[in-house]
Amino acid sequence: MSRTLKIGVDVGGTFTDFVFFDGSEVRTHKVASTPQDPSVGVAAGIKNLNPQNFEIVHGTTVATNALIERKGARTVLLTTCGFEDIIEIGRQNRATLYDLFWEKDPGLVPKHLRIGINERVDHTGAVLVSLSVGEMERVAEAVKDLGAEAVAVCFLHSYANPSHEREAGRTLKKTGTVVSLSSAVSPEFREYERATTTVANAYLTPLVSSYMKSLESLGGAKVSVIQSNGGVTSPQTVAAEPVRIATSGPAAGVSGAFKIAQTAGEDRIITLDMGGTSTDVSLCDGTLPFVSGGEVGGVPLRTHRMDISTAGAGGGSVARTDAGGVLKVGPRSAGAVPGPACYGSGDLPTVTDANLVLGRIDPNRFLGGRKKLSGERAKAAIDTLETGIGTDVRDKAEAVIKVVNSSMERLVRIIAADRGVDIRDFALFGFGGAAGLHCCELALEVGIKKVIFPVYPSALSALGTLLSDVYEDYAKSCFAAVPEERQKAEETLAELENSARAGLTQTDRFVDMRYKGQSHEITVPFSDDFITQFHSLHLKRFGYRMDDRPVEITAARVRARGQKSAFALPEIGHGNENGARGGERDVWTVGGYRKFKVYERSRFGLGFKFDGPALVFEDTSVLMITPEFACETDKWGNIVARAKKG
Repeated sequence: MSRTLKIGVDVGGTFTDFVFFDGSEVRTHKVASTPQDPSVGVAAGIKNLNPQNFEIVHGTTVATNALIERKGARTVLLTTCGFEDIIEIGRQNRATLYDLFWEKDPGLVPKHLRIGINERVDHTGAVLVSLSVGEMERVAEAVKDLGAEAVAVCFLHSYANPSHEREAGRTLKKTGTVVSLSSAVSPEFREYERATTTVANAYLTPLVSSYMKSLESLGGAKVSVIQSNGGVTSPQTVAAEPVRIATSGPAAGVSGAFKIAQTAGEDRIITLDMGGTSTDVSLCDGTLPFVSGGEVGGVPLRTHRMDISTAGAGGGSVARTDAGGVLKVGPRSAGAVPGPACYGSGDLPTVTDANLVLGRIDPNRFLGGRKKLSGERAKAAIDTLETGIGTDVRDKAEAVIKVVNSSMERLVRIIAADRGVDIRDFALFGFGGAAGLHCCELALEVGIKKVIFPVYPSALSALGTLLSDVYEDYAKSCFAAVPEERQKAEETLAELENSARAGLTQTDRFVDMRYKGQSHEITVPFSDDFITQFHSLHLKRFGYRMDDRPVEITAARVRARGQKSAFALPEIGHGNENGARGGERDVWTVGGYRKFKVYERSRFGLGFKFDGPALVFEDTSVLMITPEFACETDKWGNIVARAKKG
């Protein structure tokens, strides 16, 4: 019987990446993404290998892109009468405080698709106004008349008593319409975030459900999907609650990066995932970072997910000058179509074009030589920019790189400041197709002394899908003063553990905590000294603690885990290092050309050492090592660059 081939897939905005693992050997592959139907690109990449017996673990941006591009289902919101406009009123915040022309995003459900119904439950779960069966049937007819493809039901305080929502759900499902209940999707207090999360889930369900069916039809293979929290789950679970995968792809990258770094003895890292469309940054301080809120595509989501910050700064990010003559890069991307100007199908000046003009990319070696880049088209595109620093196209290209680097630098500094850590205590872990060309420069700017370039960098998010474990998160509001009402929290945690999916036998307990009177919480592991931990975490995050102030719990959380990933990164031996050095290449840097040594990464073996300035080529990425760094290859094939001074 043939061995099962494991295939990790990451669908990005420009490329779809594959990692194939047969139990001993790892191979990577890359094809252009197919935005009109991502499953087409996935099928094409798998067909190239023509496997017979295989499993797929998949990270996807289908839900992310649907929220960003507003391409979900026609959704009706059913809520308590008088609260129809809650998703429009929100927190009454302005995205740009001093912009007189700012207009609020209209959201996913326009006013004419919101229906109020007479029912009322108070914050304790007591029924104040019962739900009328007759009125519910009338609403079901209205939903059909509105042509709804999905319905989101979010009644006031249903986290305390979900009976009305469940009754409404039973009636609405008779119409054949997809229904999402807030008491199932996000059973937590704060009506606005609970409503927007439920609406997003309903909005995504028809699209994601169809996509999951397409994946499951790929050769009859077993398919698993990466959630926003980095855990693996089934397509059936995702089809029912697609809001779980709103940041699926980036989460796989962070999960894989942290596991590789841990294996190499480094558990304090800042991950930098720079692909074709964006750059995702996450800070791992001894553990994977999680949050229970945030926005995706401008939609507030109350879901447990990996803490990742994003900037529109990728290899395909388009450069331009604004009306004031200021050079900007991103967030617009050239994407897979037409792509950067050097691809030959368009004329948009991008970061990739700038790197090519500066000599950092060999036009004959892109994608291992499978795609030839046009240096002339890249120069012509970059030359259209009016940067105000002269007419030399190389100076313009250098300006583009400085701008995109500053965007990433700002993101890294903000996330470190927000977590209350000294950025110099961390290693920069760079991956994605474009990160290798920028990491050393970025590390120098922020004061980081160590940069890790992992094995298979451009496909690390795909590799991360194979390194991810099986787990799911469960949450429920629970108001308890501690330590006096600790028992209430323990009972809620036990309830969540009992509701965990079969096969998820190990659980980790957490609680959301705050000082009484605060409007924000910190998630803390639930242990014997959880109150002491809360004070310490509050000090680290906000710079102060109030030990004499009453503390309260607002929510209970359980992470249920199944089997761990069986995949382990294979070790390498000593390579053919005599052929690792491949001459020199002129690279434009700081206003002039400098000789960079050229290396072939495939020739590197355990303990291979070299110094910058150097360019390291591999099939799907290039690493630029600046003169300030010395490098060594570890036993897994990762390249560790350390600053020579300081």
